[in-house]
Amino acid sequence: MERTLFNGENLLIFDTIFESGDSPLSHSKNIELYGCTFRGNYPLWYSKDIKIQDCLAMETVQDGIWYADNVELTDTLYEAPRSLRRCDGVLLKNMNFTNAAETLWSCRNIRLQRVNAKGDYFAMHSQNIEVNHFTIAGNYAFEGVKNAEIRNAKILSKNALWNTENVTVYDSYLTGACLGWNSENLTFINCVIESAHGMCKIQNLVMEDCKLLNTTLAFEYSTVDVDIASDIESVKNPSGGIIRADKINTLILEKHRIDPSAIQIICREQ
Repeated sequence: MERTLFNGENLLIFDTIFESGDSPLSHSKNIELYGCTFRGNYPLWYSKDIKIQDCLAMETVQDGIWYADNVELTDTLYEAPRSLRRCDGVLLKNMNFTNAAETLWSCRNIRLQRVNAKGDYFAMHSQNIEVNHFTIAGNYAFEGVKNAEIRNAKILSKNALWNTENVTVYDSYLTGACLGWNSENLTFINCVIESAHGMCKIQNLVMEDCKLLNTTLAFEYSTVDVDIASDIESVKNPSGGIIRADKINTLILEKHRIDPSAIQIICREQ
């Protein structure tokens, strides 16, 4: 039925199937769910202090957890899109999101540990994020995020990390076109990156001990302090700073677009 446990408090719920009724646990508080299945819509809106473990959210669930505070999901399979929005305090651990489209939007204070996700526009406009052991296959991941640390990730995503602010990525693999555009204070440490026309229009791009594979037209209109432990296929019109690399196969500096004297190029191999 609709609103089955609406406004519930201090509940332990085991081995329960929430069928097609909408909002079964909305406006709830201090709820723990173990081994449960969700099939209906809006199950946990405006809820607080929620723990979900070993559960299943079917693909029929619409807009699962919105406007919630202190939500923990562990060892759970989530098959529906738009699963978390405008939440404050989110822990996702040992999770699989098979359709993560438009998930984790406009959320704050987030921790992701061993999460796999597939879908476009993951984590748009969220902030205060800690990520460790994460895989995403989907375009436009982490657009507009602020204050994030991402570690041990595999990000397969066209136009990932656009319009970000204060983001650092460690020990990760990233592939996709136009990585990181229009960002501020974006740092990559010990990463492997493949990107056509990547890392452009960035204010304060830092790269330490990174490898660029098949990366072309990099750093256009970016201010940079980068140390690349590989060749770079091509660099185009950086705005300023320093680029260190083993070798740059093609360097494009157009005097009518940038000031070449503002950029220092150091190649370890001649």
